[in-house]
Amino acid sequence: MTGYAVCADVGSTFTKVVVVELADGAVVGAAVRPTTVGSDVLHGLDAAVAEATAAVRGASGAPWYVCSSAGGGLRLAVVGYERLVTARAGEQVGLSAGARVVHVGAGPLDGAGLAQLRAAAPDVVLLVGGTDGGDGEVLLHNACRLAGARWRVPVVVAGNVDVRPAVVEVLTRRGVPVTVAENVLPRIGVLAPQSARAAIRDVFLRHVIGGKRLSRGGRFARLVRAATPDAVLTGVEVLADHLAGDLVVVDVGGATTDVYSVLTPDERAGGPARAAAGMLWRARTVEGDLGMRWSAPGVVRAAVAERMLSVDESRALETAAAARAGDPGFLASDSVEWAVDRRIAQLAATVALRRHARGAAVGDRGGRDLRDVRLIIGSGGVLRHAGPGEAATVLNAVLGDHGGGWVLPRAASPVVDDQYVLAAAGLLASEKPEAAVSLLRRHLVGAVPARD
Repeated sequence: MTGYAVCADVGSTFTKVVVVELADGAVVGAAVRPTTVGSDVLHGLDAAVAEATAAVRGASGAPWYVCSSAGGGLRLAVVGYERLVTARAGEQVGLSAGARVVHVGAGPLDGAGLAQLRAAAPDVVLLVGGTDGGDGEVLLHNACRLAGARWRVPVVVAGNVDVRPAVVEVLTRRGVPVTVAENVLPRIGVLAPQSARAAIRDVFLRHVIGGKRLSRGGRFARLVRAATPDAVLTGVEVLADHLAGDLVVVDVGGATTDVYSVLTPDERAGGPARAAAGMLWRARTVEGDLGMRWSAPGVVRAAVAERMLSVDESRALETAAAARAGDPGFLASDSVEWAVDRRIAQLAATVALRRHARGAAVGDRGGRDLRDVRLIIGSGGVLRHAGPGEAATVLNAVLGDHGGGWVLPRAASPVVDDQYVLAAAGLLASEKPEAAVSLLRRHLVGAVPARD
């Protein structure tokens, strides 16, 4: 395998580009530029690619692999039959597809339910309900309500296959854009995410990216191959397959903190809700109230609720967090402000992982068993730009959190994805799987510190 690939992540704030040498997975060029959402995202993307490829002979003509979360990423609403079963299953699938789940509805849609759905302003609706051969009445009712409401947001139908033809016919007759997927919950306790995840990805690429008015013309929409969280989860899955072990990624962003985990299936895991709705062994949760800038005040509130802060520290952090939320472009310029950023990051990562482990984000009281996690990967600008010792302080605090009511990883090593390789590997995984594995082996597995 010869040549290069240009991998780009167009985020809401920054556009990150790496040039990967396909033969050995080495990152040979990199650049970070502000995302130019205010004008045309291609301005920032083109500038970042030009900078990253400038010193690499032969890279200027390399193929581009682009993912994006600009413009708020993918906003998904789930409409299901019963909240603790099919609606919860749909929410898990939506998160695994890289979406931000902005609304979850359950049961027959009525006027109030439609109003709440519209108010959430989703980019896509995931319509689920019923196991195959089970109840189909609610699924068909909800399709009729959407059709009668002149719904124009794309709908992915992933419910009971027995009523699927009638559901699709009702929606298409009224002009609702429809994509069909296999049932996310074909049988009680069996969660089947792949078909719906692929359908959501397809809708994101065909309908959502172009509709966000991020760029004039169709070039940007043609370049984008995935929503950024979907690309990252794919990279996490490749890494887990390569390591043959459990791992966790904590991505601390400006507005959200995302947690990804890949666990080895364990039949000991239980709980009534889990038994009914199934278990995603490769999962993602999104904490929309935990972030370094827009959501910094939410970090302080959550930490207070978790009893992680003294009164004096909470007051000081409230002031600092409010200032960061008021100026999302704020950059720490001295040791004092860097210390505040690290503390906010530490709290955001710890609370997010507590919630992920408990299953609180999806209403699962059973939680996720993280005891066998071998690797915890930190991501996000605050960790990438920190010194090695400073980033380790944040991750070690997460590993040393004994107050969350969840089982700690027993022998996990911390490492920071400081080259943006998880998203890049996810983008390369389909067409260049060997390069994706080499990239992860070189820049993440090889960066794991030796344990005593």
